[in-house]
Amino acid sequence: MTPHDSILELRRRLRAAILGQERAIDRLLIALLANGHLLFEGLPGVAKTRTIKTLATHLDCEFRRIQFTPDLLPADVTGSEVYLGEQAPERFTFQPGPIFANLVLADEINRAPAKVQSALLEAMEERQVTIAGTTHPLPPLFLVLATQNPIEQEGTYPLPEAQLDRFLLHVAIGHPDDATELAILRLVRDEAGGATGDARDRIPQDLVFAARAEVAAVESAPPVDEYIVALIAATRRPAAYGEQLAQWIQVGASPRGSLALDRTSRAHAWLAGRTYVTPDDVRAVVRDCLRHRVILSYEANAAGVTADQVIDEVVKSVAVA
Repeated sequence: MTPHDSILELRRRLRAAILGQERAIDRLLIALLANGHLLFEGLPGVAKTRTIKTLATHLDCEFRRIQFTPDLLPADVTGSEVYLGEQAPERFTFQPGPIFANLVLADEINRAPAKVQSALLEAMEERQVTIAGTTHPLPPLFLVLATQNPIEQEGTYPLPEAQLDRFLLHVAIGHPDDATELAILRLVRDEAGGATGDARDRIPQDLVFAARAEVAAVESAPPVDEYIVALIAATRRPAAYGEQLAQWIQVGASPRGSLALDRTSRAHAWLAGRTYVTPDDVRAVVRDCLRHRVILSYEANAAGVTADQVIDEVVKSVAVA
């Protein structure tokens, strides 16, 4: 089985287990292929956690779930030095935390205070953890897959922009339609009755790395690169693209925004079976790449304007070279 066939098979399995969330599943696979972290945001019960756990079920990997709570400590995430006693050959040994896994589910990440959230920064950016002056590398396959609830405010700690920027994608998940919810009801009823579903072999990590190599080889023509840069520039200099955008945007996307658009558009094109990127690939992922990187003004928030609406206006204002 080729790497492309393997990833398509993985997508088929996910779609069989997670109904009505095809777009979220595709974004999860794009994050896997582009080697970037992902933040799922949605109301309770829309299968955020189930989607990530199902991916871990069908992928040959080590999976750890961290339930973020206000009393969580940084050492609960990263691990710590453990004292073994005076008689031990080495008095201290490092006990790895749950961050030392291939897929790390940071469930309800905004429920932990800033000190715990910051414990993830080095791991997400440098793919390593430093404890007591010693640096410990993380596995070659390492993804932080986080979830958060957009409506709860009490007892939560909003993620700072610096940490949001480290997520490759910020994916918003909504409720399913009525027909899909009926199918979900029957699927869960069958699972409760003992139906096992698809129990085929797990997809090995080697195929994931081979797929990433093919994604990296996807060609992006100069006009597409210029289009990506123009989209990011429009968020930084909105006054050049209209008075309305200038009123809505307070801070534009960082260079990580253009890098994210490049990586994810390549993965999107590869999933579609193409070896080249088109502007449509860029537009397909632009919301998920930029909705957490564009900071809206007070006027925009007061008027109820969303980040998605601002990004849509940016896309309308920027022409393809």
